[in-house]
Amino acid sequence: MADILTVLAVLILAAIMILALSGVRIVQPYEQGLLIVLGQFRRKLNPGFNWVYPLISQVVKLDLRTQVLDVPRQEVITKDNSPTNVDAIVYIRVISPDKAFFEVTNYKLATIALAQTTLRSVIGDMELDEILYNRERINSRLRDILDHATDAWGVRIEAVEIREVDPVGPVKAAMEEQTSAERQRRAAILRADGEKRSAILTAEGQKRARILAAEGVRQAKILEAEGQRLARILETQGEAQSLRILAMGAAPLDQKSLTVLSLDAVKALGNGQATKIVLPFEISTLMQGVGKFLGAGTQVPPMEPSKQKELEQLIGPAERVLGTIPDPTELSKELAAIEKEMADEAAKTEEIAQRAKPTSPPAAAE
Repeated sequence: MADILTVLAVLILAAIMILALSGVRIVQPYEQGLLIVLGQFRRKLNPGFNWVYPLISQVVKLDLRTQVLDVPRQEVITKDNSPTNVDAIVYIRVISPDKAFFEVTNYKLATIALAQTTLRSVIGDMELDEILYNRERINSRLRDILDHATDAWGVRIEAVEIREVDPVGPVKAAMEEQTSAERQRRAAILRADGEKRSAILTAEGQKRARILAAEGVRQAKILEAEGQRLARILETQGEAQSLRILAMGAAPLDQKSLTVLSLDAVKALGNGQATKIVLPFEISTLMQGVGKFLGAGTQVPPMEPSKQKELEQLIGPAERVLGTIPDPTELSKELAAIEKEMADEAAKTEEIAQRAKPTSPPAAAE
């Protein structure tokens, strides 16, 4: 009998321990529990260790993390009657676990269904082009509508993102043709604008080239005329000085010297290849004068050569008659001045050419 009582006591103790352990509930850090006792909501269970009444208590755990809901793909008719397939993603978070459990049967399915109907309504009030280029505005509008509706369920809509807007086949083909036509139009405009700019730049370049060529010809003519003028001045000055030197050298010659020079001239004429010779004086008179100087004819009175002082009294000092003869140093300086002037003109021409280069045209905006 004592053994039976001992076994019963052990069984009762084990049952009590099992019942006590069955009342232990562990709530994770990202969860919150709802305690329901005999069909009545008692309180919320915080994360960690919790003990509830066994057998008569029910603990419902709800995830408080951000959850991602996939709104199924659906076909929507836009305002301009363009069938379009649209899907989206909704980010939600449970704020009030008691409302999310007691106010709606399944808050996830309810949120997805509400997102589908709201998405169809919003897309149906917009045209296709507006949908394609205003996704941010659509996302914001969907989030506001859904958040206002799910607030009674204790669920907050954190974000709504349109994942894909896919027009149906015929609409997509028409859009591709429209895009191709628009690109061809822009290409034609850019091509025409480029040809216009090219023609303008070509004409401008030809004009500047002609101006530079004319300027170069003018400068060349000016420099050539200046060089010819200087050359003629130097040649004329040299001839004048040569004549003056010849005059100064021939002044003291007497009649005999002149006769000898005349005979040398006749000798030089005789050495030529010409068959006809024209003498600027009478040859008989010349020969008669030669004979007189040789003593074969009438005695001719001697002629005194001209003196230097007498010549200076008649035609002036030798320095004034001969003029100033430039030395090589002066000629080198004058030539250096001409070369410097030509270099300056070349530098000016190069500067004009650099300014005449056309700048690159700005890129045409689409």
